[in-house]
Amino acid sequence: MERARAGAAEGSARCAAARVPEQPGAGPGDRAVTRGEHPHAAPAPRAVVRRSSVRGQVLDALRAALVDGELTPGEVYSAPVLGERLGVSATPVREAMQQLAVEGAVEVVPNRGFRVTRRSARELGELAEVRALIEVPVMLRLARTVPAGRWAELRPLAEATVVAAAAGDRARYADADRAFHRALLGLCGNEQLVQVADDLHRRSQWPLVTGPVHARRADLVADAAEHTALLDALTAGDLAVVQTLVREHFAGS
Repeated sequence: MERARAGAAEGSARCAAARVPEQPGAGPGDRAVTRGEHPHAAPAPRAVVRRSSVRGQVLDALRAALVDGELTPGEVYSAPVLGERLGVSATPVREAMQQLAVEGAVEVVPNRGFRVTRRSARELGELAEVRALIEVPVMLRLARTVPAGRWAELRPLAEATVVAAAAGDRARYADADRAFHRALLGLCGNEQLVQVADDLHRRSQWPLVTGPVHARRADLVADAAEHTALLDALTAGDLAVVQTLVREHFAGS
């Protein structure tokens, strides 16, 4: 029996050696060194990092196109066509579109591509209502607990929304608007709340609201002005004005 066990152990060792060729001088956990490679050289970066970067850029470009109205609600777009427009292959476009489908901005059309979601006034109203249920109580609590000096940190973010609104740049305004709200809600210290609110906020920003360009710009300017007015009220500690502003802000979203 002892000889049999010793023979089995020796056979298992031989199988293990055959599966993982040992390099001279290699210790446990050392990887094999290929010909011409320095033994202490850092591993080459994987292509997936590069692809991920392209996917992120494509996702940002498609989000901007949705907000700007370049991608029309109800229309179907194929990944190859969009890839050609963006100067990339269809693969990162498909990956980005799958993310947009998760966010509710598009829906998958089998064998055709992706259809931009049509948002009804009721759906946009529901999103605004849910956002208000989350954000209004938090903002009112912050108005009572955050020191007045802290609100100055948010001033540059509020001013960025004003600049984007004045330029009529909806994509830049969408980013600046969400950045302001994220920073404000971030003062509560609840990262889960911030993520949920930001997701709802993003979903409420597309597709483009129809109407004349000058009217849309006026809406952005008014919305941005509420950001600066809110900071003024928060700095002054005027809870009544804060409550009125935050409720009106979501009522007009």
